[in-house]
Amino acid sequence: LQLVESGGGLVQPGGSLRLSCAASGFTLGSNSIGWFRQAPGKEREGVSCISGLGRSTNYADSVKGRFTISRDNDKNTVYLQMNNLKPEDTAVYYCAADRLLFVTFCTIDPGRYEFGGQGTTVTVSS
Repeated sequence: LQLVESGGGLVQPGGSLRLSCAASGFTLGSNSIGWFRQAPGKEREGVSCISGLGRSTNYADSVKGRFTISRDNDKNTVYLQMNNLKPEDTAVYYCAADRLLFVTFCTIDPGRYEFGGQGTTVTVSS
């Protein structure tokens, strides 16, 4: 079971990025997938999640209206579209799979997830 994050980079405030989370070794459709981030000196926090079939999504208050999570199970990939980025969005972003299968409503509680990727760095700065 492996998830690989990509798509990070340096962007100016107000800019956009799309992160990808590609799965290998398992099929995404049974697991909720969450995006999390960790800024230097801070705890890891939940950003967004999407249930296995994509019928349920959840967002942290800090990103609602700016970030959109989606999944393409045919490509075994989950995306995080990030618009109107702010300096406080600067962090390493990780995706992870919920340990529970076939969850109806996903959670952004990091404790439910199995982490293993290297993350992708997002830097928002002028």
